[in-house]
Amino acid sequence: MKQLKAALFDLDGVVFETESQYTVFWGEQCRKYHPEHPGLEYEIKGSTLTQIYDRWFSGELEPERELITARLNDFERNMHYDYISGFEAFIASLHANGVKTAVVTSSNVPKMESVYRKRPEFKSLFDAILTSEDFAESKPSPDCYLRAAARFGAAPQECVVFEDSLNGLRSGRSAKMFVVGLTTTNSKETIESLSDCQIDDYKHIDFNTLKRLWQDI
Repeated sequence: MKQLKAALFDLDGVVFETESQYTVFWGEQCRKYHPEHPGLEYEIKGSTLTQIYDRWFSGELEPERELITARLNDFERNMHYDYISGFEAFIASLHANGVKTAVVTSSNVPKMESVYRKRPEFKSLFDAILTSEDFAESKPSPDCYLRAAARFGAAPQECVVFEDSLNGLRSGRSAKMFVVGLTTTNSKETIESLSDCQIDDYKHIDFNTLKRLWQDI
C-alpha cells in the first residue's frame, strides 16, 4: 500500500495570491525597458529572476539589473501575502494525517523575510522551507523537489507537488511526482498536460480527497 509522505508547495500562486501583484511590478519594468514587447509581463510569469535577467536584461540593459532588483526588494517588502482560499484548512488536514509539508520556492531569503514579517505564523505551517539558496538548479529542473523529498526521507512516488507556473509544473513532472496544478496563473487547459489534476483553490480538497486522487495514478 502506497504511503503519502510529503506535500511540496511552490509559493507564489500556490500558497499566496501574489501573481497579480507581480504582474503590476513587472508590467511597469517591461513597459519601461521593453516598450516594443507589450504583454511581456505575462510571458515571464513563472520565471526566476535570473532567468528573466538572462533573457531580457542582458547586454546594454545589464547595468539596470541592480536598480530593478532594488525596486523588486522594496516592492516585496510592501506586498500583501493573502493565502489562496482554503489553504490553511488544507494544510491542517495534511498535518492531522501525518503528511509532511514543505515550501519549495525560487524566492530568496530576503523575500522570505518579508513573508515572515507579514505572516508570523507562516513557518509553523511547514516542516521545511527551501529557497533558491538551497538548490543548485532552478525550475524546471527537478533538483529542488528531489532535495525536498530527501529532507523527509521520501521517495518521489510518495510526494505530491503543488504548482501553478509552467516551469514549476515541469519541475514536478521531471521529479516523477504526482503534480497538482493550480489555475491561479494559467488556465486549466494550459496546465492539463503538465499536471495529474487541476484545482482553482483549496476549498474543496482535503487529505482524503488528495489521497484518493494520488492513489489512482
